[in-house]
Amino acid sequence: MAEAVFQHMVAEAGLSNVIKADSAGTGAWHVGEPPHHGTRTVLRNHGIAYTHAARQIEPLDFAHFEYIIALDRSHLSDLRYYARGNQATLKLLMDYVPGTHVHDVPDPYYTGGFDEVYTLVSQGCRALLDHIIAEHHLAPRR
Repeated sequence: MAEAVFQHMVAEAGLSNVIKADSAGTGAWHVGEPPHHGTRTVLRNHGIAYTHAARQIEPLDFAHFEYIIALDRSHLSDLRYYARGNQATLKLLMDYVPGTHVHDVPDPYYTGGFDEVYTLVSQGCRALLDHIIAEHHLAPRR
């Protein structure tokens, strides 16, 4: 969900040719599968088109991507282990949201709270995009 929301925001800002995003899991449980039907429903309800097959994070991701974003502290811990000294910025998505007390985005696969997750992910993605725009002095179309 976070990748789809972020890519949608990047496209709306006219920055798709500058900012690329991809998502990957820390485990191989769902490799090759589409997003959960609850995720697809929420994205469709918000007018976000998205096609993706799950994949597992790879060592090259840490060299290829400047930012590697986790949705919860457990996954962030896993990512730090896998990073093994690479220079990618590893942070929680919600760390970019000023003044929030939420750190972990719950996994709707277990909770069923797809709308709640969409709200959190939207806040986090907007803040992350704003950070990237400021950090890299990009000129969005808004």
